[in-house]
Parts: sequence; structure tokens; C-alpha cells
Amino acid sequence: MALKKLKPVTPSSRGVTLVDYRSIVTNKNPYKPLTIHLKSARGRSGGKITMHHKGGGVKKLYRVIDFSRRIRDVEGKIKTIEYDPNRSCFISLVSYSNGLKNYIITPQDVKVGDKIIAGENVPVEVGNAVPLSRIPVGTTVHNIEINPGSGGTLVRAAGTSAVVIGFSGDYAQIRMPSKEIRLINTKCYATIGAVSNPDYKNILKGSAGRNRRKGIRPTVRGMVKPPSAHPHGGGEAKGVIGHIPKDRWGNVRGKITRRKRHRYNHMRLVNRKGRKLLNS
Repeated sequence: MALKKLKPVTPSSRGVTLVDYRSIVTNKNPYKPLTIHLKSARGRSGGKITMHHKGGGVKKLYRVIDFSRRIRDVEGKIKTIEYDPNRSCFISLVSYSNGLKNYIITPQDVKVGDKIIAGENVPVEVGNAVPLSRIPVGTTVHNIEINPGSGGTLVRAAGTSAVVIGFSGDYAQIRMPSKEIRLINTKCYATIGAVSNPDYKNILKGSAGRNRRKGIRPTVRGMVKPPSAHPHGGGEAKGVIGHIPKDRWGNVRGKITRRKRHRYNHMRLVNRKGRKLLNS
């Protein structure tokens, strides 16, 4: 995948590094039957800010993605590779032999014209969706279901992948991109391979305008706000805050916010910091 650097002909183009979509994307316009209009509140509810740093942005259509790969044991062909403004990876339009069409997350190394299939007794090849029970140890996977039949919810960001490292009874041990190791039911489906667009992490926007067009508003440091707006606010000139860092609501920064009785806590063997958990 190629990156392109813009010439600094304007201040906003200086230092800009982007993914060269023209060499990858094969179709500019989406498949209309698989798009819907979504009305976004843009961080507001009744005019009141309910989510900070969000607002404005360019209108965009939502592409309906088949995360569950619901068409089983029917061969499909990759018709297009497209840009999706709602996610960091690319998406592909798949035309199945029974006449149906669906969008899926594009795996790495998949090209237009490639054949893919989902099912229990299908080859373990890139792009195919297979139950975890049929996937060999050491295989790279993405778009993993967390419950059987729920649709893929894990490992969907650009360039990410998880690895099957073992099996324990009815559960597979999966090393997540965060290095966390967790148990997932072997009946859950996962797609073979890594997610496309690995160079997404190398993008340098170069100007604030690009973020504004994405609906991202400026982030203001708490230290430069008045004391009524933030615990770090007030004071003269630039200085220390004088106490433990807190967020705008007064909660201590760095505090663990995950619930102790989270319904998936018992499924984690190793957390993302590499520490083995007591329930493992």
C-alpha cells in the first residue's frame, strides 16, 4: 500500500501524509441498496452538549456491513474495494452466486475477482469466515464474534489482527491486538487474515480543517479554562495545577473505570498490560 506526501504549496498541505486511495479503491460511488441515511446529533441533545469535541462535519451515507457473514456455504466474488467514511478500513462489495450482494470488511491481500466463502467446512484461507473450532493454532483472524451468532464485534479497525493461540474446552484463547488474552466460544465465527489499510496509522492530517470536516472539534486544555469550567482552571499564566489531575467532572484521571462485575471479566486470562488475572 502506498503513502503519498503532498507538496507544501499551502500551509495546510505542509507535512501532510495520506494513503493513496486511487491505487486501491476501485469504485467511488457506493452500492445504493446497501446505504442508509443516519441523522447525527453531532454531540448535542436538545441543543445541549452531551459529548464534547464533536460537531459539524461533512454529511455521509452509512454503508450496511455484513459483520455476521450470514450467507453461508455460498461462494462469493469480490466485485469492488471501496472507501468507507464511517470506518478506518476499506470495505468490499461481494456478489454471491445466488444473486445476493453484501458489504464486508476488506481483509489484507484480497483483490477484486477473488473468491470467498463462509461456513463450517470451508478452507482456512484469507477472506473466508470459519468457526473458531475449525481454525488452526497460530492463525491470524479478525472480525470475531463475542457470542455465537451475534456478528463480528472484535478486531475491525484498519491494520489490526488477532491470533488464535490455543484451545481450552469449548473456548478458544485469542490474543487481541492490545496483547490481552481472552476466551471466546469456539462456535463463534471469525474471518481469516488481517484487516486492510495498515498504513492508516501513518496518516498525518497536517491541518485542523481535516479534523473539522470529520466532525471533530478542538480540544482545549483544562489549565487554560476558568475555574468554573474545569478543576485545572484558574491561576495566573502557565503553571502547575497544584493537585491530582482530574477530568472536567472532578473524577481522578487514571482511575480504573471497568466494572468489577463486568459480564466478560471471567473471559479474560491476561490483561493488556501482560498481568495474569485471578479468574484465570
